[in-house]
Amino acid sequence: MLIQCTKKLLTELKLKPTPATEEEPLFSWHANMLTVNRRKTLVLMNDSNRYVMVLYGLKAKDFKKIDELIVQAIREIYKEENIKEEVIEVFLAQSKEITFTSTKNRQSVARLNKACENVYVMESDLDQNSMYQVALSKQASRLIVGKGNNEYVKPNEALYSDLEGLTKGSIFNSEAIVLKVTLELENTSIWRRIVVPKHMTFPNLHTTLQRTFNWHDYHLHNFTIFAGKPFDPDRMKAKENRKPVARIVCDEEFLEYDSDIPEKLETGERIADYLPAEILYIYDFGDDWQHRIVVEDFINDYDKNHPTCVAGEGNAPPEDVGGEPGYEEFLEIIKDPTYPDHQNMQRWGISQGYEEFDINMTNRRLKYI
Repeated sequence: MLIQCTKKLLTELKLKPTPATEEEPLFSWHANMLTVNRRKTLVLMNDSNRYVMVLYGLKAKDFKKIDELIVQAIREIYKEENIKEEVIEVFLAQSKEITFTSTKNRQSVARLNKACENVYVMESDLDQNSMYQVALSKQASRLIVGKGNNEYVKPNEALYSDLEGLTKGSIFNSEAIVLKVTLELENTSIWRRIVVPKHMTFPNLHTTLQRTFNWHDYHLHNFTIFAGKPFDPDRMKAKENRKPVARIVCDEEFLEYDSDIPEKLETGERIADYLPAEILYIYDFGDDWQHRIVVEDFINDYDKNHPTCVAGEGNAPPEDVGGEPGYEEFLEIIKDPTYPDHQNMQRWGISQGYEEFDINMTNRRLKYI
């Protein structure tokens, strides 16, 4: 594997570049070091497909083993693309040992600089608890980039094509889970049926639910795991009688408080490791939106590496509407043109993301997870 470094990165690595060598573009990367939020950040861009990988919060000791960290980043990020482990290993086996050299040409440096600009723009999406920036790498690799001569490509799709050419077969894990997600409301029916890759992490499930219900990730969230059979139909009885077995939290700060329930940070935690179970996802602890997640089925021949919505009912509430009572009042006002505040409430709802449930639009959002 060839890592073609900027002068800044070579200085940080304390390396003299090896003489320029030829390597297949698929196994060749351009790399630069940035300072983001006062932390050293490594950005790599693949020469063949322009896929971007980001390692964040590197320290002096990390640069001494940077080759190991790059290999691990490939494993972590490709795995989150739902790429089969055997495909990843074929890629790494053919990559051989890592060689560090200087950047190739101005065009490659310009493309790398554009990738670095995108990382700066997305810095608010950095996971402060992880070196391997899986979500940001995936997001940056879904931005359309120019190839010249008015040709454009999405790096993630180009990566899939490259790996299919390398292995001559399907590259995605085919196992998936069918989930029914119901927003727990007394007087309104709002639910979605979604299919997610079996190895999906809880952070990705959070993003899936945000886009499925058109939330905007303004607030904190957590997942509570109930093992065994589904909730009793009598929800109050179920809440009294069923004890959670785990809680998956979104921020380390939650771990500082005493809890009778074992708690884990969601980073790296996968849904499949907690099944069979029913999951309660709570978003916005003020409005307290509770989503009941039930596993309905398993699929062995799923041909996508992203979630899809296959059915649903009801419009999700707008952000910050005031919980269920506020949502019911909101619905009454927007349905009554004679209400004095009708137009203002309609405009406010639109500004908060309220819209009719559209399964096609939902799936367009989910495609980029």
